[in-house]
Amino acid sequence: MAPLSRRALAATFARSFLIQGSWNYRTMLGSGFAFAMLPGLRRLFRDDPEAMVASVRRHLEHFNAHPYLSDVALGAALRLEADGEDGDTVRRFKTALRGPLGGLGDALVWASWLPAVSVAALSLIWLGAPGWVAVLAFLGIYNAGHIGLRAWGFRAGLQEGSGVGRRLSDASLGVWTERVRAASAGLLGLLVGIVLAADHGLRAAGAHWGVLAIVAFLAGLLVGPRLWRPAAVVVVAAVALLATWGLLT
Repeated sequence: MAPLSRRALAATFARSFLIQGSWNYRTMLGSGFAFAMLPGLRRLFRDDPEAMVASVRRHLEHFNAHPYLSDVALGAALRLEADGEDGDTVRRFKTALRGPLGGLGDALVWASWLPAVSVAALSLIWLGAPGWVAVLAFLGIYNAGHIGLRAWGFRAGLQEGSGVGRRLSDASLGVWTERVRAASAGLLGLLVGIVLAADHGLRAAGAHWGVLAIVAFLAGLLVGPRLWRPAAVVVVAAVALLATWGLLT
C-alpha cells in the first residue's frame, strides 16, 4: 500500500467542500464522501485496483453528518484505510461517528455561529456601514470560522484515526457552542439597542411599530426557548421584520 502524499491529502480536503453536491435521500452524504476520498484512495491502492474499487464502494454507502464536521470522518477514514483496517471496521467507525458529528455541527454552526455572524452584519448596517461592507464582513468572518473548523477536523481525523473521539472531547466543542451563543445573545441585544435608539429606528417609526416590538419581545420570552433552533428563528424574524420595514417606509 503506497503512503499518502501531500497532494492527495490536499485534493481530499479540497473535495470536502463539495461533499453535499450529490446529496440524496438514499446515501445522503455517501456519494460526496466517496468522491472526496478518491484522491487518497487512488494513492493508497494504486497497485491494487480491486482493493480500491472495494474501498470506494464502502464509502459510497449511507453516511450523514454535519457537512463541516464531515472532514473529521474523512480524515479518520483515510487514516484507517492507510493503516490497512478491514472494511467492516471502517464501516462501524463511520456509523459510530456520524451521529455525534451531526449533533455537534448543528449546534455549533447552524444554531450558534451563523446567527451570531448574521446579527453582527445587521448591526453594522444599522450603525451606518455601507451594505457591501456588511456583506464582506459577514462572508469573511463566517468563512474564516467554517474553513478553520473544516481544516482542524480533517487534520484531527488524520492524526488520530479511530481515536478521534478523544480529540473531539478534548476540543470541547460544546463549550465553544455555549460561548458563541452567549456572544450571539449579546450582539442581538446590541442590535435591538441600535434599532430602538437610531433616529430612523423604532423610536421614529410610530406607535404601531413599538407595539409590534413589544409583542415580539414577549413572544420571544415565552415561546422562543421552546422553538427549534431559537437563535436561528430570532435572526430570521429580525431580517424579515427589517426587510418589511424597509419596504413600507
